[in-house]
Amino acid sequence: MADADFRWTVPADHPAFAGHFPGNPIVPGVVLLDRAILFAEAMLDRPGLTWQVGNAKFFSPVRPAEMLTFTLTAKPSGAIAFAVRAAERDVASGSLTPAAP
Repeated sequence: MADADFRWTVPADHPAFAGHFPGNPIVPGVVLLDRAILFAEAMLDRPGLTWQVGNAKFFSPVRPAEMLTFTLTAKPSGAIAFAVRAAERDVASGSLTPAAP
């Protein structure tokens, strides 16, 4: 399976901004992981899987209304590698593995 790109614009009114952080809103890493999982399920056409996070690194904060590109790559092991970019900036990367049924 080839790479798949998904685009997502962070809603300016996303509920995570209420507490992360008042006066200086940034997208929590868990929101980026959740979005990567949703895109991995779409890529595999298998919604509702249980996932394990193999690793995740966060390089740069994401602000409200930023447009992100998620690039997902299926590995022979069954893992999905992901990279997240905002314009020319690396935001996050990592790997996800669907748990055995």
